[in-house]
Amino acid sequence: MLGFLVRLLPFWVREPLLIVVGSVFGVRIMYLAVHDHDKVAAGIGTVFLVFTAIRVAGVVRAVRARRKRGSAPAPASVPVQGPVPAGAAPHPGPVVQANAAPERAVAEKVVAEKGVPARAVPEAAPQQAAPEKEPNWWLQALAAVAVFAAIGAALWLVPDRLTSADSTPKAASCASGETEAPPKAYRENPRAVTGDELCEALNRADLAQLLGTPGEIADTASGSNGTAPLTAEKVAVPEAKVTFDTYSVNLSATYNHLTTAQYVKLMKFGDEQDVRTLTVLGRPAVLSSDHTMKIEISLGGGVTGGTGGPVEQGPLARTLTVALDREDRGGHYDITVWSESGALPDDSRLSAIAEKVIPAIPERRARQDAGN
Repeated sequence: MLGFLVRLLPFWVREPLLIVVGSVFGVRIMYLAVHDHDKVAAGIGTVFLVFTAIRVAGVVRAVRARRKRGSAPAPASVPVQGPVPAGAAPHPGPVVQANAAPERAVAEKVVAEKGVPARAVPEAAPQQAAPEKEPNWWLQALAAVAVFAAIGAALWLVPDRLTSADSTPKAASCASGETEAPPKAYRENPRAVTGDELCEALNRADLAQLLGTPGEIADTASGSNGTAPLTAEKVAVPEAKVTFDTYSVNLSATYNHLTTAQYVKLMKFGDEQDVRTLTVLGRPAVLSSDHTMKIEISLGGGVTGGTGGPVEQGPLARTLTVALDREDRGGHYDITVWSESGALPDDSRLSAIAEKVIPAIPERRARQDAGN
């Protein structure tokens, strides 16, 4: 179908079109062949270039033939003279072109038979056929070259840009794993936010820079609506997690009545290490370290299906705990950072993350006050 449409085009449009397309594709394929060391592509590119060279030679021959026809000599003219009376000097008659119309030849014959001097007959203006106006083939050729050069440039550049755009990794967006409504604890506590809201606050564009690894892009980002253990699902504990190649960051909120001061006292009975109190955003805060847990799950086929291995000690994690409010009336945010290599960022980076992330978490106190 495409070949049929191309054959319908005028010569001075069709040939420049084929030349442009053949040259663009030929050069492009040869470039890819040299870049990828592909012999098959080199052969295809050579075919395109040879095809283009043949078309160029045909256009050159057509141009030379047109110029040769334009320089051909004009048709010759022969003089026609009537009868000359006795004693009169011969007078040249009108000049009649060899290809004059038949009517002009009949008039000259009548003049000669009746003896009327040729000068007495008004000379009829020779009728010449108006030359047929030919299309401006130069304009057609230039227009075709311009249009299809633009098409060729688009075919050359657009694939590269699409490939580069597709190859550019994109940061992960927050994907909630919760398909049901939050537990009852979220409805009973107006201050509680959801895991999705924590994820939106944590998954910042500058989070990698705050961690000290600028240029990294988040691999995963998710949120969940959980509850604290041993509380009969009465304490809401939403969580969010964002992972990078270097670090993983976890943000959680615990909506209980435990103050930060009481939490520090409990740490003395636990395994937390390197405990240090400080103030973040004008709120009481504490830094501590503890090992994460590592659980391996086997998906091998068996009678009972997949099995889980023993719980092992994972890499060390650093946690910054910040009170929900300046009055420290209970509840706290936890920002935990760890890496598979065991390396940890400076404590100042956890404080910087808290100063950026916590203000972005929706504040529900206004809704609680309005309800009262």
